Amino acid sequence: GIEFIDSYVFNKVEDIRFNSTVGRYVGYTEHGVKNAEAWNSDAGLLGQEQAELERVCKTGAAIDYSNILDKT
Repeated sequence: GIEFIDSYVFNKVEDIRFNSTVGRYVGYTEHGVKNAEAWNSDAGLLGQEQAELERVCKTGAAIDYSNILDKT
């Protein structure tokens, strides 16, 4: 499967991350945990991340897969 990670870094430290495998935001700092709770309750934000998964990962994977098939 394809995993999409969207990381948010503040002062060179990963603060929060959206992980498509778990389908939600995960905080890695005190600030990140607070934001993750708020962002996970926002269906619009979660929907935007899922749309990015579809747009970036699945489209790219389909193109890569067809390029592999063309070369074999």
